[in-house]
Formats: sequence, structure tokens, C-alpha cells
Amino acid sequence: MNKKILEVCLSPDLGGLELYAYSCYKNFSSNTEVFMAISKGSKLDQYFDDPNKVYIKRSKFPLASAWRLAKYIDKQTVDVVHFHWTKDILTVVLAKILSKRKPTVIQSRHMRMTRFKNDLYHRWLYKNIEMMHAVTNEVHKQLVKFIPEDIVPKVTTIYPGVKRKSILDISSLEQMYKSTDTFTVGIIGRIEEAKGQIVAIEAISKLKELNIQLIIVGAAMDEDYLVRLKNIVKNLSIENKVIFTGFTKEVDKYMQLCDISIMATENETFGLVVIESMANGTPVIAKNMGGPLEIIENNVDGLFYDGSPSDLASKIKLLYDDKNLLQKLCENGMKKVENQFDFENQLNKLYKVINES
Repeated sequence: MNKKILEVCLSPDLGGLELYAYSCYKNFSSNTEVFMAISKGSKLDQYFDDPNKVYIKRSKFPLASAWRLAKYIDKQTVDVVHFHWTKDILTVVLAKILSKRKPTVIQSRHMRMTRFKNDLYHRWLYKNIEMMHAVTNEVHKQLVKFIPEDIVPKVTTIYPGVKRKSILDISSLEQMYKSTDTFTVGIIGRIEEAKGQIVAIEAISKLKELNIQLIIVGAAMDEDYLVRLKNIVKNLSIENKVIFTGFTKEVDKYMQLCDISIMATENETFGLVVIESMANGTPVIAKNMGGPLEIIENNVDGLFYDGSPSDLASKIKLLYDDKNLLQKLCENGMKKVENQFDFENQLNKLYKVINES
């Protein structure tokens, strides 16, 4: 029997977590009836239009929101509530308690857990969650470590996946950024301090005598930080080496434009941009911590650097000089994504776990 599923993501943003929630909704809909609860006017709301979405207002005191969600659960005879954003945990648990159906609650945990959850509030919360899906083995270990043994839900681990990529026409971008004869390094994602754009800029400044440019792709979450980045670029006299593209919906095209991709995030739980880059045939240099450690095999399908601009610069130069290594990383990265991180396969695994819960 296929259970009815309600996906919940009340986050106002539109990043990897929110898109993953939407992907679950779309994929699971081919197997069963699926609904989705989101915040009205959020970026996720603007991203898709579907009759099976319901608006739930977020609040610091979510009793009213939980009551509305509980009524919707009962009306649609929902069997499983699957939520993604940690800040939704109280709303979802209250909705379960208030509903007549008492659905199974499953959380996909996309972020780290860093402290013990042994206080009365968290003990009550986790007693009302039947399962937690960790997106990496590291997160799995943290959940088991920090949630007391007598209340820890069942924990499973399934990596996110990416869709297979086709070769795209990037001639207009090549012309725009003069990248045909220039070695192009990309750092792709939201422009915010945690993403490490400063490290990439400082690394490029150490290579300014070479035919290398950096493109920083993404929307600025903090305009002050963007101004700071541009001032750093100016002070380092590399304005002709660094390009800020702004937001784009054509992420795959920009990845294919790049010779290599940088993952410089300080504490990356998984690193969706790593497997997205691999799928697009773009080798990745990633900081040697967190999620990328579970994705990349160093010197086989990607490279690690130690977090410093100097080491990042040395790894960029290595691939600039060694085209055979660059090609090897490209080919092995694409194979790894196909074998271990295929979008449909990973979501099908998750659906099976949820439906059998």
C-alpha cells in the first residue's frame, strides 16, 4: 500500500535544502499522492505552482500554524509527514499531536547536530519523531551521538543525488567572459561569508601572472559582504581576473563554462555543488572537511586543499599545468556521479524507506 505523504518546508529561502524538498515532492508523486506545505510568498512558493501545495504561516509561537497543519493532515488523510527545515520541527510535532490521524513523522536532516539534546523540550520533540534521514554518514553519527539512546528515532542515511547532464551550448557565455583561451575557475553558490569567496579571490591573486580568471556565480545574501569582496579584488589589483556574474538560473551552463569548480565553504554538510559540478564534467577542488570527504577521492575524482588561499592556489596551478590530471578527474567524477549519486536512484531509495516506515 502506498502511503500518502505531506512534504513540509516553510523556509523562506531557495537553496539546496528547499530544492531537495521540492524534488521529493515531484519524485514521490509518481508513486503516490503527495502534498506540500510551504510559506506563502517564500522563494519556494515562487518556484513552483501546483494545486497540491498548502500555505502554512511560520511563527515563533506556532500553535495556530500547527492547528492548521493538523486540520490539513486529517482532511487529506496523510499517513507520513516528511519535513526538511529544522526550524519546522515544533510546528510539525504539534501538528501530529493535534491531528486525529497521528501520522508518522520523518525528518530529513540536512545540517549538522553539534550539541546534546537531553533537555526536556528536545526529549519531548524526538519522542514524537519516528525516523530521521541523514544526508551523510557524518550527520548520521552526530544524530546517534547527540540524541539520547532511549529516545533517538530510527536513523537512515541516503545521499542526495543529481540529474544526468547533457552537453549545453555555452558559446554565448564563452564570448561574454572571453573564456575560450582563458583557464576559468568557478565558485558557484550564494554570496555569503560562509561560502568562502574570499579564499578563492586571494588564491587567484597569487596566480595573477597566469592566464587564469575567477567567476563568482550567485546572488548576494549580504550586500555589505559583496561590497567587501569587490574592495578586496580592487586592493589586490585583480579586477581583470575576477568576474561577479550575479544570480543565474543557468547553473549547469556556468559549470560547463568552468575548467574547475571550487568548494570553499567553511562547514559544508554535504556539498551538492560538488556532485553537480562532477555531473557537468567539471573537476572540483574542495576544502578537506565535512561532506566533500564522503564524495571525493583525492587525486582520483577531485582534489582537496587545506583551507588556505596558498594551498588552493597550488591546487589550481596543478590542474592548470597538468591537463592529463584534469581530464582524469573530469572522467572519474562523471562516473562516480552516475554510479553513486544518480538523482532518480537516490530519491527512489528514500521513497522506499519512507513508504515502509
